[in-house]
Amino acid sequence: MSKAWASELTPGRPPDCLPRDLDGTATEIRAAHAPERLPHGLYNPGVKTTAESWPGSPAAAQIPAAGPPAGVDHYENFPVGSVLLPRALRPAVFAIYHFARHADDIADEGNAATEVRLAALDALHADLARAERPHDIQTDAGEEPALTGALAPLAPLAPLAPVVAGLIEPVRRHQLSWRHFHDLLDAFSQDLVVKRYPDVAAVDHYCARSANPVGRLMLELFEAATPTNLAAGDAICSALQRINFLQDIAIDMAKDRIYMPLATLEHHGIDAADWAAMIAQGRLTPAARAVVAEECARARSQLLAGQPLLPAVPRRLRWELRAIMAGGCRVLDRLAAGGHDPVAGRPKLGWRDGPALLRLMLLGPGPGSHPVSTAKAPAIHGGPQQ
Repeated sequence: MSKAWASELTPGRPPDCLPRDLDGTATEIRAAHAPERLPHGLYNPGVKTTAESWPGSPAAAQIPAAGPPAGVDHYENFPVGSVLLPRALRPAVFAIYHFARHADDIADEGNAATEVRLAALDALHADLARAERPHDIQTDAGEEPALTGALAPLAPLAPLAPVVAGLIEPVRRHQLSWRHFHDLLDAFSQDLVVKRYPDVAAVDHYCARSANPVGRLMLELFEAATPTNLAAGDAICSALQRINFLQDIAIDMAKDRIYMPLATLEHHGIDAADWAAMIAQGRLTPAARAVVAEECARARSQLLAGQPLLPAVPRRLRWELRAIMAGGCRVLDRLAAGGHDPVAGRPKLGWRDGPALLRLMLLGPGPGSHPVSTAKAPAIHGGPQQ
């Protein structure tokens, strides 16, 4: 995944609060056999997995282990440690962050084979399914639930992954949906097997699982998850994910991932091989910059579509959203100022963007750009946007 959990839509990058490098310590991979996957890549919670662990597996040592909770700052779609976040909600937000960050690390960090990464993500899926059934969870004292009848011969269940166990109390207290966590894992798994997206709808479908669940969790935490609010929140989160794609075009290409819709590339006379060659050369052609401009317009339109959410949520969340949306708009402005070529110069926000960010927070994003230089964006040639 393009690093949605450590985006620079706001100034700076959060500290690496979870281990990023391998230290030889085996992680806890609980399923000796990965749960069956549906044809479209979604986890099937109806398939039971074994509860054996892999304590000595060489593959297990290649997966980053979850570290202890640590201070965190911000990642793309919702506040982590923000002063605007009510104190009562911070434990839940931290728990959600650590789960998402650990799953993202499994998908992207280290040198494990794809099959090992998928198995580790499936093990988290299985743990989430068990967390929804308290009778399947080992007690803190290490005692197993009483098993009777046909269940008696089954082996004892392994403890839940710490990042999953940490979700149980916040989910119960705030009545959060477990489905959102499964959706995030599905997106991480998809990143391992899907490298190209044929059209805008396919990218939207990915965003619905990679970014939108985070916004939905925040609305549930603030008890504001009405159908209208969820739709507006989805628009904001998908826009932020798209902006992250635009920032990280070169980074993603290094992982053989193209999040620009292939139909949009084709519309501008570009195929995937052309796209990769331009990135390797360190500069986009005018046609490729027109692709970026089109995706920028689409992301800005989505941000504007999410504006009705602002007056509908509590004051603290409203200002947090204003800050996040301002960051997204400012990155779009910087992309435009750079001629829509994030390969030649990746847009990155810093302290000099403070006045513009404050203005965007107070006045809100408009339908056009707030210029940061006299550079002109390339024209978008041909037909309507998809």
